Amino acid sequence: MANWQIGEARISAIVEQTLGGLEALITKAKPEALAEIDWLAPNYVDDAGNMVGLVQCFVIETGGKLVVVDTCVGDNKDLPSNAEWNQQQFGLLEKFEAAGFDPDKVDLVLCTHLHLDHVGINTRLVDGVWQPTFKHARYLFARSEYEYWKAEAEREPVDPETLEKPFDKMRAAFHQTQIHAHEQSVEPVMAAGLAELVDPPCQPLPGIFLVPTPGHTPGHVSVAVGAGDAKALITGDSFHHPCQIARAEWATVADIDRDASTETRRTILDQLAGTDVLMLGTHFAEPNGGRIVEDGDSYRFDA
Repeated sequence: MANWQIGEARISAIVEQTLGGLEALITKAKPEALAEIDWLAPNYVDDAGNMVGLVQCFVIETGGKLVVVDTCVGDNKDLPSNAEWNQQQFGLLEKFEAAGFDPDKVDLVLCTHLHLDHVGINTRLVDGVWQPTFKHARYLFARSEYEYWKAEAEREPVDPETLEKPFDKMRAAFHQTQIHAHEQSVEPVMAAGLAELVDPPCQPLPGIFLVPTPGHTPGHVSVAVGAGDAKALITGDSFHHPCQIARAEWATVADIDRDASTETRRTILDQLAGTDVLMLGTHFAEPNGGRIVEDGDSYRFDA
């Protein structure tokens, strides 16, 4: 378990699973293009030239409070368009407890956005009913993010088999699965009265900030931790892979607004370059923490 001390805050990463399929997500990241970014190997690109990544959550201990950022895919989730995640047992909650954290002592749950791999253990299945996992915590959702996905969940899904283009089929299947994720991992928290809709930028706790980083989703946020010279930024999906540090224009097929996601990455890189702010990549393989350094007319990840 990787961890970092950021001023008074301690941040730990707990890995749920390895992340495959990045080649389909970042379509410009072909092996020959990745090979031009020499610092990616061996940590972030394998011997075959394929990208590697993780699904993980971050736990922040600060000021006597326990904060969880993004809750991965989770167990027993009905995610029919994704066979690798559908009705699986990844055991993230058991890993959370094995790392010495008590779910009943979590004070705050932050979701950078509401995609299925960032909300999973918001809830767990108890006697056939989805119930909040962290029953004494406040769950914070960006208002625009929640309202977008609630509207999407209420929209009539399109049968992927009625569509001709492979990309359209993929998007329709993802929409169906995202509806399941919203119903299983978000709405039960709302129904329990544990969720709070917020309008970033905001500071839910001293030294914890939600920073708007739109593009991947409408209300996407990143989580800034610390103050003064001791700071870290948990990216969420504003970055999926370190290759996007060198090539900010490599948007993903999952970005709702690719131009906005590219602009968000460029803004983050410009702001972090040459500073001591630690970037923590939510889907980055280990070492998943590093600083942004200028590299010619681009940037690299100094892990």
